[in-house]
Formats: sequence, C-alpha cells, structure tokens
Amino acid sequence: MKKYFVYIAGFVAAMLGAVVFNHFSQLPPPEHALYYQQPRAIKAFELTDHNGQSFTKEQLTGKWSLVFFGYTSCPDVCPTTLQNLGFIYDDLKAIASNSQVLLVTVDPQRDTQEKLNQYITYFNPEFIALRGGHEVLFPFSRSLGLMYAINGEGDNYLVDHSASLVLINPDGNIVAIFKPEQALGKVPSIDNDKLLSDYQKIVDLY
Repeated sequence: MKKYFVYIAGFVAAMLGAVVFNHFSQLPPPEHALYYQQPRAIKAFELTDHNGQSFTKEQLTGKWSLVFFGYTSCPDVCPTTLQNLGFIYDDLKAIASNSQVLLVTVDPQRDTQEKLNQYITYFNPEFIALRGGHEVLFPFSRSLGLMYAINGEGDNYLVDHSASLVLINPDGNIVAIFKPEQALGKVPSIDNDKLLSDYQKIVDLY
C-alpha cells in the first residue's frame, strides 16, 4: 500500500511539473530587449539615495527595478529617458505593482544629495536617485554591464555613459537590458511601447 501511494504522489508531481513547463513554454519571449534566460547575479554594493538613506542590494529584493546611469548636468539623454519613464510609470506599475525606477549618478562630484533630490522628484516623486564614490560606481557599473567615462577637465566636463536600461528581477538579479534606438539627428531613446510589451512578457516569464 505504501509503494502505491508513493507511485501516485510521484505521478501527480510529474503531471504538475509538465503543466507548469507547458505553461511557460507557451509564453511568448521578449522581442526587443536583451533577455537573459539565466539571470545574472549582481555583486554586493552600497550607495546612498537622494534622501540620504543607504541603498544596498537588499533594496532590490522584492522589486522589479529599472536602472539607468546618468547625471543632472546631462544635456539630452538623461532628461529624455527620465521623462519617458515618467510617461509610462503608471503602465509599468499596472504590469507589476512592485516596480521602481533608479537613476544612478555617474557624476558624484557635482551631483550632491540635495541636487539629486530636486532633480529626480521633478520627473516623478517615486523615482529614486543614487550616488556613491567612483570606487563604488566603477565595480557597480561593471556588474550591471554598463559603462561611463568622464570627458574633459575642470568644472564643465561631460560624462559619457550608456543610455541603456537594466532590468533587475525581484531576486536581485539582472534579467534584461533595454537598449536605445539610434536615429540620425535624434537623441537616443528607448521606445516606450516596445519597453512595455517586453516588460509584460518578462514579468509573466518570472
């Protein structure tokens, strides 16, 4: 009798596994983002948010995080990206209520906490801006697969940086990268409709 129940339990488990597998195998994959079927781990880090609070990898857990590198003196890409994210923020939260948008400044010398606070809340009071010294930013950027470089000297320098968005899943791992579209004479930007479409698919696949 005991062997019979073990057999039944094993059969039910196998059937449930097959149902789950078939469900996920039928879900459409993302079409536009660079999607990692095996999410990439992020190394431990500690930054400070625009309210002066510590922000570590633990604050990524339980959230869908869209991470963007930029700075407040950026003339085009940064305000365009943040404005576009502001336009679709309600749509992102409709897909996953635990969505958050993070701006990581690559210009900690000029981007003080107060300056970041004024800047990020202009686009959306729920957005979070983060800062840290280059000794933290460089390894963090490598961990995310993003790059930045200071171009120029004195106080009027520019910072070259990626315009991509990194999507981190609620486990705190990188699951996708959204890359901007390049068009002659236009600021590189990510298509909002494509982002939302793939965001929905990635959340469904989680």
